Amino acid sequence: MPIKRALLWTFFWIGLSLLLNAGIYWWLGAEKALQFLGGYVIEQSLSVDNLFLFLLIFSTFGIPAPYQRRVLNYGIFGAVILRLIFILLGAAVVNRFHWVLYIFGALLVVSGIKMVTHKDEAANFQDSFVLKLLRKIIPVSPTLSGDRFFIRKKHMIYATPLLAVLVVIEASDIIFAIDSIPAIFSITTDPLIVFTSNICAILGLRSLYFILEKLHQAFRYVQYGVALILVLTGVKMLILFFQIEVPIQTSVLTIFAILGVSILASVIHREQPQSAGRAKN
Repeated sequence: MPIKRALLWTFFWIGLSLLLNAGIYWWLGAEKALQFLGGYVIEQSLSVDNLFLFLLIFSTFGIPAPYQRRVLNYGIFGAVILRLIFILLGAAVVNRFHWVLYIFGALLVVSGIKMVTHKDEAANFQDSFVLKLLRKIIPVSPTLSGDRFFIRKKHMIYATPLLAVLVVIEASDIIFAIDSIPAIFSITTDPLIVFTSNICAILGLRSLYFILEKLHQAFRYVQYGVALILVLTGVKMLILFFQIEVPIQTSVLTIFAILGVSILASVIHREQPQSAGRAKN
């Protein structure tokens, strides 16, 4: 997808999400609308880090750009189904066992720290557990066959590397859901708000991916901002044990501020080497 078209689609999905937010404000009130906005921003920022992983997966398997789009389409559809299941189960558990929020909080703090400390470690997706499991179920062809997920060779059905990538991406999304679903529960436990904010963030992933594919070097500090959001969100859930509740307005403003600073730092850091190079010339 050309970057101009990707930008237009990204603005479209953001605009649609804001329109839904306005509808929630009209029908359900300001509190629910603010919860939706906070949840949407959290999910969108966490999705950015997920997309960085997608870039690494596609690069590892050597998937050409024309075929990545089909994988993303199926991946997003699978993510919608998985998130619905996670949200319904998570909301039921949290509403019945409130202490689970403290476990979620600790999980988010650990995840945020790991996101920074293990940021540069290369994952060997070729030897991942899900890929080994796939190979036990069906043989995997070593070469691509266009944009096909399955091929027939000598009366046998083979999975192509494209299906293997889709399986790895879906597995990675499950791992990210373990972070993102608890994070939004720090804002609200209303299943409607949690699901709609999640889905709005997910639907814009494909177009956002093609932007990051071109510009990911320009936003190198965004991952640190996302990690900080995770840690602070976890802390917010943990201090509920001491009956300290952070207002949702403060949470939303803090998230916006962290993302803004991380983007600004990325832009400044990118421009410094260029300026230094011109000065030497």
